Amino acid sequence: MRRSLLSSLRAHVGRLVAACLAIVLGVGFGSLAMIVHASASHGVDETIGAQYRGVDAVVTPNNATISPADITKAQKLPEAASVVTLTTAYLRASFPDLVRPTTIPIDARYESTEIAGPGTSSGRLPTATNEIALPARMAAKHHVAIGNTLRISSYDDKSWTVKVVGLVDDSKYVGSAAAVATPEAVRIFEPEAFTRAIALAGKPGVSQQQLADAAQAVVASGLQTFTGEAFIQHEVESWTNGIDVLGGVFGMFAVIALFVACLVIGNTFTIVIAQRTREMALLRCVGASRRQVFSSVLAEATVVGAIASAIGVVFGVALSALGLALSREFDWGIPPLPLHLSPVALLAPLLVGIAVTVLAAVVPARRATKVAPLAALRPETAPTASTRAGVLRLILGFLLLLGGGGLLAGGALLNDVLIGVAGGAISFLGVLAVGSLVVPALIRLIGALPARGGVPARIAVANAVRNPRRTAATTSALLIGVTLISLTCVGIASVQKTFDVSMDGQYPVDLMVQTYQEKMPPSAEQQLRDIKGITQVVPISKVLVKSGDQEVEITGIDPAAAGSVIHNPSLAEQLKPGTALLDPPTMRMLELQPGSPVTIVSGRHKLTLTAQRGNGLDPVTVAKTDLAKLAPNAPVTGFWLASDPDADGSAVIDAVEQSIPTVKELSVQGGLAERTSYTKVFNVLLIVAVGLLGVSVLIALVGVGNTLSLSVLERTRENALLRAMGLSRRQLRRMLAVESLLMALVAAGLGIALGLIYGWTGTSALMGGQTADGVVEYAVPGTLLIVIAAVAAVAGLLASLLPARRAAKVAPAGALATE
Repeated sequence: MRRSLLSSLRAHVGRLVAACLAIVLGVGFGSLAMIVHASASHGVDETIGAQYRGVDAVVTPNNATISPADITKAQKLPEAASVVTLTTAYLRASFPDLVRPTTIPIDARYESTEIAGPGTSSGRLPTATNEIALPARMAAKHHVAIGNTLRISSYDDKSWTVKVVGLVDDSKYVGSAAAVATPEAVRIFEPEAFTRAIALAGKPGVSQQQLADAAQAVVASGLQTFTGEAFIQHEVESWTNGIDVLGGVFGMFAVIALFVACLVIGNTFTIVIAQRTREMALLRCVGASRRQVFSSVLAEATVVGAIASAIGVVFGVALSALGLALSREFDWGIPPLPLHLSPVALLAPLLVGIAVTVLAAVVPARRATKVAPLAALRPETAPTASTRAGVLRLILGFLLLLGGGGLLAGGALLNDVLIGVAGGAISFLGVLAVGSLVVPALIRLIGALPARGGVPARIAVANAVRNPRRTAATTSALLIGVTLISLTCVGIASVQKTFDVSMDGQYPVDLMVQTYQEKMPPSAEQQLRDIKGITQVVPISKVLVKSGDQEVEITGIDPAAAGSVIHNPSLAEQLKPGTALLDPPTMRMLELQPGSPVTIVSGRHKLTLTAQRGNGLDPVTVAKTDLAKLAPNAPVTGFWLASDPDADGSAVIDAVEQSIPTVKELSVQGGLAERTSYTKVFNVLLIVAVGLLGVSVLIALVGVGNTLSLSVLERTRENALLRAMGLSRRQLRRMLAVESLLMALVAAGLGIALGLIYGWTGTSALMGGQTADGVVEYAVPGTLLIVIAAVAAVAGLLASLLPARRAAKVAPAGALATE
């Protein structure tokens, strides 16, 4: 049987390439997910571990701050060989490329031979109170070199000039590093600087747990103590939570790719077995038992799975190396990550790929054992595979649909993601189970129109529904991909729309720019308008007035122009003369309700207005004309800005913060920063979704092509008869193209419909409990869904090219010769 196995592999290598491609893609994505996750986790672990090398115990604030008494008690511990305090002061630094100071953290330097401290990439650490070492990346960003002087100031307007004597090596830091100064300098800059931790190194023979227990016993009860290893793990987890999500997303894609690959492999081996009916029968005639035939087919699957899985692992390693290399070109807030190949990341996808291949070949292998020996002595006839869905299968499918649909609705109503996911998975399994009934019906429905185009199209519709189970299995391969990409696109669009509406309620203005006790210069408005990405600039005036016994800041704005910068239409409509919009804290402070009168007094001027809620706006916002009645000469103290949705929000904020250089202190607030960060996440998810679509379509294309190939094989004599009766090669190719297109359109239509349902219910489950009023917005990304349907249709047509070409090459006389 070994020689027969090798001969069979050589004879059918072309057909087995399809199965190999499917498993390579599935295993490749599985390897990519595990390798990237392992590399990121290992890299973050190593970098954070390097920052705390030599630390055996750490005391951190929890429900209390670290006091000098806590530091003194820790220093007196007999178990400790070295105790250092990690102290940070926050000051403003005036960099040469910025028009006004920016806040930077400055750590106090400490001396310890047991506990590692910050090192320098060039220069040295400071030794005098007028010296500082800047993080290398910060210095490069602001064009500061060793030997330059830097002006730093505290928030009580004290300032100092310091000399940059070194650059802190931050190449292995997670996030951004702090500048370093001497402890004496930090006490001068900020006498009550924040002590973020006490780090301890134990004496020889003292375990980390013993040192941590000893420290916990002497410090205040509101402080938390970790062992050195536990603290590093605690810090790592704060970063790897995001990495675990990334690995989970990639892992989900890998599971889906393997599931689709399993369908394709099953169809591929069905084709191979159908082609080898006489070969199997001859083996039975010469003495091969059913068990040997079954074993030979599984052995083939094992060899194919092992080779394809090995190629897939190599493919995944190559993709991982490429992705990590590209990540070094971008500032993602993490250090450069080396490729880390753990045994689990390499072996698990390999074994899973082999197992999936073998499992997918079990049914075709059992079918091979049912070939009668006498089949080798009969004239070769086209293999048939016509089967009908069993009643039990349909009953089970409908039960899964009903149960899963109930869970799906429950998850949406209860805002429970886990229930929703379970309902979606169960209901989708139900869809797959009833596919042999639903898919042919939909093909007949859709095929009614092309069937009017002639005989080839009518034959194509009949052929597409001839083997319902195989057609449903092939359609399922593309259906899974289309459903997932549609679900992702609809979910992202709905979440983004919900987020936008929620943001409009919390941050109705993109950017609010104002000064502190200064007037805006006359050129300020034009300077802001000249910033790329700013679309609207509306001036505001502010005065401090009394309302009862409370002092309140009043903002005045032109109601006619306010609508261009306020995203919440209801707020813009309420802003009119005679109305005051109060934010919730101010409403509570003044004990007011919507519609209540509010009296505002400014010097000798007095004004009574109607109070309404103004969520996200200033404490009190009134019409410009009403403010003029309270303060006729109120100067322009700020602007409200609207930005282009397609602009780089971070760049816009940076440009605004560095605008109007004559103003000493400029406050820039608003929802643009948060909106921009979430938009970046949505864009990344869309890119991932597009990648998923590509992989799913590629694997499904192989599956559709395999089914058409088997269909061509089954209908060799039928096609030859059609040719003999006058059907041209072109008409035969068109017939197969229509058949493939019908399956692709059914998969696209059903997948998009399921994607809409799953996307909307998933959005309700995810966002229903997170919005302020519980309202969820639903979106239909029409353009993306049309593109998805078009891609699926094109994939179906492409899958028909090779089978159609093979069918057109068959000579009518040769195919009918054995009849």
